[in-house]
Amino acid sequence: LGDIVIAAPTAARQAHAAGHTPAEEICLLAVHGILHLLGYDHDTPARKEAMWQKQAQILAANGLAHVKPTEETHE
Repeated sequence: LGDIVIAAPTAARQAHAAGHTPAEEICLLAVHGILHLLGYDHDTPARKEAMWQKQAQILAANGLAHVKPTEETHE
C-alpha cells in the first residue's frame, strides 16, 4: 500500500502540544497514516469527519480513547 514515516522529534512536540505522551502520539500518527493508505483523507469537512471517527474508533479499541488529534498538530 505504501510507507508511513514518523519523525520522533516532531511526534514528541505534537504530543506535548496535545497533552499526551510521545508513544501515544506515535500510535495516533500510525493509525492516521494507515487510514491514508486505505484511502481516507481530510480534505473536506465530511471526509475529515469520517476519517476522525474511524481514527477514534481504532484508538478506542486499543485503549487510547483519550488520544485525540488537535487542529494545530494534525492538519
